[in-house]
Amino acid sequence: MTRIRFAIIGCGRMGRHHGQKLIDDGRGEIAALLDAQRPMAAGLQQELCPTARICDTLEQLVSLDNIEAAIICTPTAEHHRQALACLDRGWHVLCEKPLAAHRAEILELIARSELAVARRQAFSLGYQRRHTSLYRTIRREVRSGRWGSVRAIVSHNVENWQPTITGTWRDDPRQNTGGFVTDAGSHKIDLLFYITGLTPQEVFARSQTWGSHVEIVTSVSALFSGDVTATIDFIGHAQYLGEDLSIHCERADLMIRHGEFWIAREGQMERQAVDEPESTPVNSFLDTILQGTAELSPPSAALPVFDLTWAILESGRRKQPVCVSSS
Repeated sequence: MTRIRFAIIGCGRMGRHHGQKLIDDGRGEIAALLDAQRPMAAGLQQELCPTARICDTLEQLVSLDNIEAAIICTPTAEHHRQALACLDRGWHVLCEKPLAAHRAEILELIARSELAVARRQAFSLGYQRRHTSLYRTIRREVRSGRWGSVRAIVSHNVENWQPTITGTWRDDPRQNTGGFVTDAGSHKIDLLFYITGLTPQEVFARSQTWGSHVEIVTSVSALFSGDVTATIDFIGHAQYLGEDLSIHCERADLMIRHGEFWIAREGQMERQAVDEPESTPVNSFLDTILQGTAELSPPSAALPVFDLTWAILESGRRKQPVCVSSS
């Protein structure tokens, strides 16, 4: 079997994670590596792909003739330039979230993704929750209509994130504007749109840095379309990793508690089967390239996440409600 030859751009934790998924899948191989710190690329080469070529610049990487796809795992501010260079080279692209640091850059990449589709280039965004059986199952149930319309949303997100960012780009507001919300929280915001299909209209938020240079804790009260209220919190200095989500509908409450799917009706809670297909961004990306399957996490998903995130951060800084962009 001929394997798709990949370049990994950004050889830190996420580059290693996606590289291992690529090897485990078996349909791709790592042929080239690029990192701003060459020792990081050398370490990944030694660990996962001893025959991969290490490049020192993006220009050197895109000059290679034997690459078909790229996985981008660099700081957000680098994504726009790197994704465009890879797409212009004709490569398929899987880009870690957030897609870009500025709205105009996201709009440009979304427009570029439409051209990629016409050219049969896969262009995917790494919102990993969209690929899991758990969240695909709750999405199916919420959107089925059998439980009635959504009336309220509660999203609780906690992680011992703060100690991991000291001395890294994640604690630099120039590279990680918004801190925990924009970094670890972006895919959790994406879930609200992915599961419900609702549109945010207004937010009020409070944020705290707790001694870091970026926001560590953010609490949000939001109003979505259909007069649906949403309560969202991001606690980046918690003592455990946790993600609880409640979608309160007319005839039932659909909930994720400690990685399990529950439905509550008439005062009773019942655990539900999780039966949608399980995948990862890398596996789904390869399915799109090789089998033409529909893209689960297209670049267009980045825009509502950016707009809501921007409103959350702006509200936290101004300490007053902020309307969410709809343009």
